[in-house]
Amino acid sequence: MRLIKFMAAGIAAASLLASQALAQTPVKIRLSWIVPASNIASILFLKDGIAKNNGKSYTSESIRYQGTPPMITAIAVNELDVGTLNFSSIGLGIQNAGMEDLRIFAGEFQDGVPGKYSNRYFVRADSGIDKVADLKGKVIAVNAAGAAIDIAMKAMLKKAGLEANRDYTVVEAPFGAMKAMLLDKKADLVAVGLPFSNDAELLAKGKVLFTQGDGIGPTELGFWVAKDSFLKKNKAAVTDMLEDTLRLTRWYLDPANHTEAVKIASDFSKAPPALFDSWLFTEKDYFRDPNLEPNIAGTQNALDQMRALGYLKEPIDMKKYVDLSYLEEARKRLK
Repeated sequence: MRLIKFMAAGIAAASLLASQALAQTPVKIRLSWIVPASNIASILFLKDGIAKNNGKSYTSESIRYQGTPPMITAIAVNELDVGTLNFSSIGLGIQNAGMEDLRIFAGEFQDGVPGKYSNRYFVRADSGIDKVADLKGKVIAVNAAGAAIDIAMKAMLKKAGLEANRDYTVVEAPFGAMKAMLLDKKADLVAVGLPFSNDAELLAKGKVLFTQGDGIGPTELGFWVAKDSFLKKNKAAVTDMLEDTLRLTRWYLDPANHTEAVKIASDFSKAPPALFDSWLFTEKDYFRDPNLEPNIAGTQNALDQMRALGYLKEPIDMKKYVDLSYLEEARKRLK
């Protein structure tokens, strides 16, 4: 009997130690990004000494994707925890993939905000294309079908009476290949975001026909989205990560840190500092809210336009898919 009690006590102690060890193990949070530096998640945690919770309650891993649609699949199969999504991908994820548990829990950056940068659509300067209607019969390159920059392009062309597949052809290419696609005449219009739209040769030989803001108005181009179940299960770690993200975002946005921020972006992307120096985290950049507040109204407007384009069968009430409670708690800690 004593032996049994001793063994039971030993098992209980071992279980307690195991649970304590598990509780002390940092939660691994996998974040996504598409374009280096433009997606701040790519370089966010490369600045040392600010993210005081990283490595304690959580660890971060940044993973690159070609566009936002593949992130939906990755979240669905638990290969990704936090997707840097936009209005198009979350709309398709909710309605087409049936992912009702997706939640926006923070904002990263917005496109089309007056006075700030908006994604650009270039044609060749000598192409003879001077207005949207001139794109009839042409080839248009986007980074991924169904991505925000694709939806905004189609919304803009629809205003001119042009429909995809009927009046023009859409092909896919990485952002880094867009200049070559245009100048080699493999595409007549290319969709380009920062930093690629600042390329000197592209600016010299191409011209901007319209912007994403022209097509669909101001909207969140990248908010952080995760499954509701993941957020609730890892509430403490997620809140700690957001606390660190607020600090880091404000550090990157501080003009006093511009030179170091550019160096971090340059080192990470293996591109010259000049590619980032003139715009990154300045007034020439996308709008980045220092409080990580997402643009839900702009997102709702964009989703309504997606439905008008036939991408969504039913209306989506965006407010149902937002949970800023984790962000609100993180903000309180910094007051």
